[in-house]
Amino acid sequence: MTPIGIGAALFAILASMIMDHGQPMSLINIPAILLVFGGTIGVSVAGLDKKDLKTVRKAFKKAMTKAKIAGGPAFVEHLMEAAREARGQGLLALESSLPEAKTDPFVRTGVELIGLTSDPERVRSVLDAEIDGMRARHKVGSGFFKNMGGFAPTVGILGTVIGLIQVLANLSDPAKLGAAIASAFTATLWGVMSANVFWIPIYNKLTRRSEEETLYKELVTEGLLALQEGLSGPQLRDRLDPFLSPRDRVDTKKDAGAAPGVEREESAA
Repeated sequence: MTPIGIGAALFAILASMIMDHGQPMSLINIPAILLVFGGTIGVSVAGLDKKDLKTVRKAFKKAMTKAKIAGGPAFVEHLMEAAREARGQGLLALESSLPEAKTDPFVRTGVELIGLTSDPERVRSVLDAEIDGMRARHKVGSGFFKNMGGFAPTVGILGTVIGLIQVLANLSDPAKLGAAIASAFTATLWGVMSANVFWIPIYNKLTRRSEEETLYKELVTEGLLALQEGLSGPQLRDRLDPFLSPRDRVDTKKDAGAAPGVEREESAA
């Protein structure tokens, strides 16, 4: 939705200018655009290490494309099935019976841990450390765009000041003052617009993605620890439901005979 939202914002800005008898082409001021975008990117990159650039590129791609976010409700259902199998075959059977253990390194790490140790604190500490590391990596990417959102308006004002200096240095032709001043303020416009239309929305999207991934990993952690404790059935579901939105929870009292996931599909329809 991020590209669509940005496109809608740009359309609204251009449409309002046209309706107000403005000239959208007056916004195309190459020196101002170069100063704002180049200056903003430059000062933001100045706060990074070289190794962080790859993280920023991945973060931008993640914000602008549809992400394959792991499904908490699906994991809960798979874990319920795996819990039933584990009661007969033991925890070592989880790696083959839990689909996420084959595709998600985090889940695979957790499954291997509960198979190797009976100490829940050790399992939690390792998985919590993985989550903390993920958050730190995410902050590098999202923080870059947050910084851009803060720097862009200031760089735009700097461009306007530079333009006004040029105007004041050439007062010999009063007829051109209006156009020169308008051109100078274009930099401020681009600074404010780029911050609020591009950089801050991207930062918000990355923050949201990070929160979703964190919640999913916390769900995985609690689920695996509950399984290690021997919980299954309603007890296991009660432990995991707080991590799901109300619409994704199965009402076992109302739909006791329904297949897993039926109520969710109906509520989402």
